[in-house]
Amino acid sequence: MKGVILAGGLGSRLLPMTRVTNKHLLPVYDRPMIYYPIQQMVHAGIEDILVVTGGNHAGDFLKLLRNGHEFGLKHLSYAYQEGEGGIAEALGLAEHFAGGEPLLVILGDNIFQDSLAPAVRRYSEGEGGAMILLKRVDDPHRFGVARVEDDRVVRIVEKPSEPESDWAVTGCYFYDARVFEIIHELEPSERGELEITDVNNRYLEWGTLRHHELQGWWTDAGTVGSLHRATGLVAADRGNAVLASMAAAGGGGAAGGEDGEHGGRDGLRPPGKKSPRTLGPGHTEIGPTEDTVP
Repeated sequence: MKGVILAGGLGSRLLPMTRVTNKHLLPVYDRPMIYYPIQQMVHAGIEDILVVTGGNHAGDFLKLLRNGHEFGLKHLSYAYQEGEGGIAEALGLAEHFAGGEPLLVILGDNIFQDSLAPAVRRYSEGEGGAMILLKRVDDPHRFGVARVEDDRVVRIVEKPSEPESDWAVTGCYFYDARVFEIIHELEPSERGELEITDVNNRYLEWGTLRHHELQGWWTDAGTVGSLHRATGLVAADRGNAVLASMAAAGGGGAAGGEDGEHGGRDGLRPPGKKSPRTLGPGHTEIGPTEDTVP
């Protein structure tokens, strides 16, 4: 399984901060927002990740993340999304990268308290298709909302004004290779975007959509209020192995204790030496090599 982190968008709900940087590079407690989905993937055993971004600050991701060896990654790749075509369009840029393998996809502004490793195992034990992660929330109108009957998702509606349930579809998805067939056939929504909800509903029509219910907290960080909330949640959960796993890599340690006692205890492995690969148009991969930034 490979990982894809979607980190594009204009971040208009976080203005004026996003005039000078991509929202996924803003800090959540002691490190940039983009660190959290990477930490989740590494903790779940995924070592080959593609970051899809866009806008005027795409190069800052390379400056920050470099070749990914601080996270223990074998390969860290980048793709650039032009314009605002939606989440599904951004995911479509990962087709060459995926190479027919299943994908774990995380929206870059989503932060999860618990490890996603159990969800990875559950999906891997199934027969492909898609799997979404659900969480009960107090404000489901902000998200895609799933209607669940007899332990099955029967409908998903994107940001409904009158939600049918309190089950929010989080920004974490599992897909097999057929996801790109679906994306190629999608038509833009009224917003002019290719919607990830339409992708999930297609799997639902095929009878191959599963779901996994989250127990720990989950939050996005795409608004001023949710960014503040995310910082508070991470700060209050400083002993969490997943949230603290990269403290050493960033040079900090607050999430794992003031002295960094939890920093690096999960997910950090000695960097290897891998040759860079060409992933096709619009993609650049940097793996740990002697010629890249140490």
